Amino acid sequence: MIIDLRSDTITKPTPKMLDAMMNAKVGDDVYKEDITVNELETRIADMFGMDEALFFPTGSMANQAALKLHTNPGEQVICDKYAHIYNYEGGGASFNSGISCKLIDGHRGMFTANQVEESINPPDFYHSPLTSLIEIENTTNKGGGACWDFEELKKIRKVADKHHLGYHLDGARLWNAMAVTGEDPKLYGGLFDTISVCLSKGLGCPIGSVLVGKKELMKGALRVRKILGGGMRQVGYLAAAGLYALDNHLDRLSEDHKKAKEIGDLLGTFSWIKKVEPIETNIVIFELNEKVNEDVFLSQLNEKGIRIIGMGSNKLRIVTHLDYTDTMHDRLFYELKQLKVL
Repeated sequence: MIIDLRSDTITKPTPKMLDAMMNAKVGDDVYKEDITVNELETRIADMFGMDEALFFPTGSMANQAALKLHTNPGEQVICDKYAHIYNYEGGGASFNSGISCKLIDGHRGMFTANQVEESINPPDFYHSPLTSLIEIENTTNKGGGACWDFEELKKIRKVADKHHLGYHLDGARLWNAMAVTGEDPKLYGGLFDTISVCLSKGLGCPIGSVLVGKKELMKGALRVRKILGGGMRQVGYLAAAGLYALDNHLDRLSEDHKKAKEIGDLLGTFSWIKKVEPIETNIVIFELNEKVNEDVFLSQLNEKGIRIIGMGSNKLRIVTHLDYTDTMHDRLFYELKQLKVL
């Protein structure tokens, strides 16, 4: 038995999801003639109370398109030092849009409206980049699946309005955040100019993200997606997985969160663990003691068929997901208790 907890992106479609995919009605999406893609886009746009939505093959491409829609070359986006758009999208902000990132030293990937205010470059000071966009990530990946306080997000919106800045939400795991907070998606749609949501993480789809936004911004999204190479043909087979997941996989996210917290509680009992970050959703980030070698530790787990991510500096990450069963959960607990680390 392989227990793969590297990410929630490693899941396989369920048999019923595969049935939905194989029975999808399709057309050429480049011509906007794929019935199932159109249905998925309409449904997610309506869910968030947004004007329009567009299906993308990846979350990174959806985020990169959003950056392009909000900015011009030479401008700057404000984001946290842990932001996915800065750390994990291959330098796409500079390569695709010609923009730079002003990094905020936040807490677990989250920052305050006051920090945003302090990070805005004076618009009449031509020596510095023109600030044009604020970007936040909910939940925060590198921050351990932390959920933003919605009241702080509202305060940041006021800062954005005051300075005429765009406001983008990287909501790759927004489904997980809303499962914890119980917030209505329309609250987010009413706050942000653009939102990207991922279908291939917590919802268990094989591929796909959707960018939603206001009409004035989204009118250029189709062209930007084409430029980035994201125009696809009979992609309704994949969109059908998204529709199935919205109907069947949202309510079960709390199961992943429960297992993650149980793993965190167990890790906290071991003498070879220095720290376990607070756990709110499906991500567990923990730090080994200085005496423990990260590579040796990962090798020990691999020998037992357990795969997790090493983040460097003795920090490691576990992510629970749809394919992580109760049997695997019990086995993980057993193997962790048997480990001879120190």
